[in-house]
Amino acid sequence: MNHDFTFGGHKSSAHIEAKTPRLGRIFSDMEAERAVIVCDRNTAPLAGEIAGGGAEIFALPDGEAAKNWQSVETVLRAVAGAGLGKDGLFVAVGGGVVSDICGFAASVYKRGAALAIVSTTLLGMADAALGGKTGFDLFDIKNFAGTFYPARHIYMPLDALRTLPPREWRSGLAEIIKTTVLDGSLYENETRKRLLALSPALSVAPDDACIDGAAALVGMAVRVKGDIVQKDPLETGDERALLNLGHTFGHALESAAGLGSLSHGEAVAWGMARAAELGVKLGITPQARAETIHDVLTELGYETRAPHPALADQEAFMWALADAKKKKAAGLRFVGPCGNGARVITPGLDGLKLAGEIAGLS
Repeated sequence: MNHDFTFGGHKSSAHIEAKTPRLGRIFSDMEAERAVIVCDRNTAPLAGEIAGGGAEIFALPDGEAAKNWQSVETVLRAVAGAGLGKDGLFVAVGGGVVSDICGFAASVYKRGAALAIVSTTLLGMADAALGGKTGFDLFDIKNFAGTFYPARHIYMPLDALRTLPPREWRSGLAEIIKTTVLDGSLYENETRKRLLALSPALSVAPDDACIDGAAALVGMAVRVKGDIVQKDPLETGDERALLNLGHTFGHALESAAGLGSLSHGEAVAWGMARAAELGVKLGITPQARAETIHDVLTELGYETRAPHPALADQEAFMWALADAKKKKAAGLRFVGPCGNGARVITPGLDGLKLAGEIAGLS
């Protein structure tokens, strides 16, 4: 199943397939002859299978703690030491951390080298790998620094999902739920049934039915996100900002809880519950839709209470919430569900205080 997009003049193709591609296939798609593969310690064995001895492999530490400038520098030093030219190819093999770090490194290496991604997590397939956002955490703020640099090809092998632990499934499923809010399908019984059918993968190894269900939902998420990014590739308007639903609250929670202590999806799920509550407060989100979002998140085991049990540092939360990268001249911006999808919310001068109250802070 292929999905082809153009992001700001850059062609980007997503391939949802049963098996993991080998390097020869990637070379053929990219018209490249030399590549380096960037992975983490968890995906290093898979990277070795992909390479088959045909490319050097550089493994980063795994997890959010590795999403920093030191990892970027490690990749750039390693690639430069390997003698990769401007016509070389970066191949990221892993989840969102690997694709963000590798993508950023590719975007600045000799002012831009070719990039392909083999996404191995549900979160990566549903969100992180597509659309060209790269970046890393800086100053204890999630994704403070980054670039827009779409991969030419993104491979989404379903066989990689079979090895994911339940927490990774829960993290990725949150981004899929977000997408169903954006396109309005969450409020349809059939979509809710499809989401809840993935419940077994949140506690035990996924069976064939879970893989098939995930494939259909990933395809939906790719189509929705790709269409949005095509309209606003550099997030200069409000269109692409809609993809931040749940992220303003969620990123602040990740920062305050200590980056890496919660998964991205766990934080975004909590952030969606807060965004829906904020939307109701401001008269933007219908109460029934807020309740549906809350009920689905709760049924799938996400924490929706305010304050979040991991939110120990209230000052750090408020500082991260006020992070300038979420601001424009009109002030702090949130994304809230509305009657037909979602919309950008600018609560005004008291927005930060109101958001703190919604987060359960005194």
